Amino acid sequence: MREDTIGRPMEILLVEDSLTSARLTMGALRKGTFQHRMTWLSDGEEAIEFLFRKGKYLQAPRPDLILLDLGLPKRDGREVLTEIRGDESLKSIPVVILTASTSAHDQAQSESLLVQSYLTKPVDLTAFLELVQRLNRFWHEDMIVPTS
Repeated sequence: MREDTIGRPMEILLVEDSLTSARLTMGALRKGTFQHRMTWLSDGEEAIEFLFRKGKYLQAPRPDLILLDLGLPKRDGREVLTEIRGDESLKSIPVVILTASTSAHDQAQSESLLVQSYLTKPVDLTAFLELVQRLNRFWHEDMIVPTS
């Protein structure tokens, strides 16, 4: 259990280059019943800087959940996911892929890097919210302090 997670909203990083998809995702999350804070970034290079706390992101919060598109500018989501899973301090963060890609190869590659889910756009918003609610419950259960 991380002491810095107790009593605070879930930190969600959304990495999505489509304004429409980002708005839909943020709208769906607002309908959820759990507290969260959202950071939205629109390209893979910026996501890497945020996650590794470089440049203007030196004080960036550590996300509790990453929602990641694969088809990103500058650095695609596959590269971002590979970097996340290759870093000791980031690899335990749950990642949900939200993508337009229906490629079996993309799905298999993502699953081999241990994503929590691979959702193809347009995403069923009810199913998406249920998934995030389950991840939120898991996140909260991880924070419960055992009593003797």
